[in-house]
Amino acid sequence: MQLFIPEKLENFIGGKLLPPVKKNYIEKINPATGEHLYQIPLSTEEDVNAAVEAAEAAFPAWCAMRAGERFLILDKIARLIEDHAAFLSKAETLDTGKPLKLSSTVDIPRAVANIRFYATAAMHFASESHAMLPTAINYTLRQPLGVVACISPWNLPLYLITWKIAPALATGNCVVAKPSEVTPLTAFFLGLICKEAGLPEGVLNIIHGDGEGAGEPLVSHPKVKAVSFTGSTRAGKRIASIASPQLKKISLELGGKNPNIIFADCDWDSMLNTTIHSSFSNQGQICLCGSRILIEESVYEKFKDDFIARTKYLKVGDPFSDVDLGSIVSEVHYHKILNAIETAKQENGRILYGGNAVKNAKGFFIEPTVIEGLGPDCTTNREEIFGPVVTLQSFKNEDEALKLANACDYGLSATIWTKNISVANRVASQLNCGIVWINCWLLRDLRTPFGGTQNSGMGREGGWEAMRFFTEQKNICIKI
Repeated sequence: MQLFIPEKLENFIGGKLLPPVKKNYIEKINPATGEHLYQIPLSTEEDVNAAVEAAEAAFPAWCAMRAGERFLILDKIARLIEDHAAFLSKAETLDTGKPLKLSSTVDIPRAVANIRFYATAAMHFASESHAMLPTAINYTLRQPLGVVACISPWNLPLYLITWKIAPALATGNCVVAKPSEVTPLTAFFLGLICKEAGLPEGVLNIIHGDGEGAGEPLVSHPKVKAVSFTGSTRAGKRIASIASPQLKKISLELGGKNPNIIFADCDWDSMLNTTIHSSFSNQGQICLCGSRILIEESVYEKFKDDFIARTKYLKVGDPFSDVDLGSIVSEVHYHKILNAIETAKQENGRILYGGNAVKNAKGFFIEPTVIEGLGPDCTTNREEIFGPVVTLQSFKNEDEALKLANACDYGLSATIWTKNISVANRVASQLNCGIVWINCWLLRDLRTPFGGTQNSGMGREGGWEAMRFFTEQKNICIKI
């Protein structure tokens, strides 16, 4: 199988590549150069209906297939992604503007791990029994839902679409997936890889387009039984307003405005190295980035000096070269981040470093930006920027650290840096979020539950949580 970038992407429906019914397309721009890359289908309800029909037709045979047989197909998909890892890494960087070293060491390997993890999970997923001796015994079946929707974001395209598709397929569902229209390229190649791997026609369908034209018809389709979505809080609320009245199952992994809490007694070098990474990785376009850095007052000035010194060494530029930060994903998002920096200035924030677009760049590049002098109630510290922008705030003691950390309406993740395990556990238990890292960041075990609280969403992905989400429980009671 030869992979190449076509002039026009096509939808993957019923195992075939098909143009959008209405033949409408939108242009994809290379974010690092500002030049044309390819055209993206602007799919509509007609395309969604065809995809759902294909998934519905494929469901009886797929859900009846033995788990071991599903494993073989999913594992082959993982192996084919590995075989084409170099090409897919370049395609991901071309589409997103992220450094190639990030695509090749994180994004594509994680896509392989997602599929392989859930391929094996299909053979180990078990249900419960409850004895009512000597009267009866109950056992619980977990059965696939049918046709499910998986809607993924633009920041980690193949990484996150496989994170959703893999458990859905492993549990016997058929999927209609909609990748972001901002970065759909590797999802397009995923369809070709699935076909090569022998995935039966209609089991996975991939629709390209925007939220209004393709996303909403997919979420509202009466034959779609569940919706798994990762993206903005705004879009998540819209999806919930459509899906909830139809009593669909929904899982929403939304935004983050995550605190990074640094106590004076931490391992300084480890903290500093990781904090640079957690602040600016993928140009800050990861929902788990620690965008609010909270530092104990006694070491605030030392942290500020050391952190800015390290930030100055970060290279921003051509994502195919040896750089730390590539381009922002799109012109729209580029201007959103620059506007957020202007808002910080209007709120009397002090720009300690960065704060500007990169001069003489053809694409959408922004300097890593560090801001101080802003309190917990300002827009900059309450709204997700999703870019290479962090704020610094100091705290006097543990109670004040918790108050600052919990001052935001998001609740996805937090990081704590301290050698005092009692402090770490005490603070972790009181943080309003779904994930806490202690003396590390983004150290992920695929078996653990992933998700947030408040404006960061509802439901959990990962491990058995995802397998349970994509199945329905049925209790069967047998009288002895």
